[in-house]
Amino acid sequence: MVDDSLQLLQDKIGQVFDDTERLKAALTHSSTGAERNYERLEFLGDRVLGLVMAVVLFESFPDENEGDLAKRFAALVQGKTLARIAQHINLGDVMQFSDAERAAGGAENENILADGMEAVIGAFYLDSGLEACRRLIVDLWGDSIHVMKKPPQDPKTGLQEWSQARSLPLPVYKVVGRDGPDHAPIFQIEVMVQGYPPWRTTGSSRRRAEKDAAAMLLAHLEEIES
Repeated sequence: MVDDSLQLLQDKIGQVFDDTERLKAALTHSSTGAERNYERLEFLGDRVLGLVMAVVLFESFPDENEGDLAKRFAALVQGKTLARIAQHINLGDVMQFSDAERAAGGAENENILADGMEAVIGAFYLDSGLEACRRLIVDLWGDSIHVMKKPPQDPKTGLQEWSQARSLPLPVYKVVGRDGPDHAPIFQIEVMVQGYPPWRTTGSSRRRAEKDAAAMLLAHLEEIES
């Protein structure tokens, strides 16, 4: 018998898993202490999402160069986008956490939701194959793949240009913390622009955390100037 929470998510994404144990693992946070949790599936899902999104963009924008495709790709696979999609399908409501992690806001944490979304993708890939996984990703991402008329600017580039336009030194990024096991580290990144308070965020890769930190700091700087 399928657990109610598993059935709820399958109904939400419009897909049925043959092996619901994989889906259960994808929804299990490491804080539970369970032997099978989402970490390995998140690793796989990150790569599956990258491949699928690269192919979709390559086919959808035949006249764009590599640089513009890369900008679209970065925007569509960044943690913030993954977290938004996870929120849309209420992923946090069906994920399993320790009591302490849930009380600390784990079900609303964007980094955890992004990782959980990738874990679901990884589990579905193992369950149904690449083509079915492509259909799922295209359905979940929907119009966001095509709605951007022009390639979005990479947030690190945007922050750099913001600083240069004000004759400030280039932004500085540094790793201020690292947690988790070696196979699934969590990086805490700090980005600094001279004359402004630093901004910190975490991510499952240094690259993702730097992009997310740059995006959030840039949005903050633009807001205080408006």
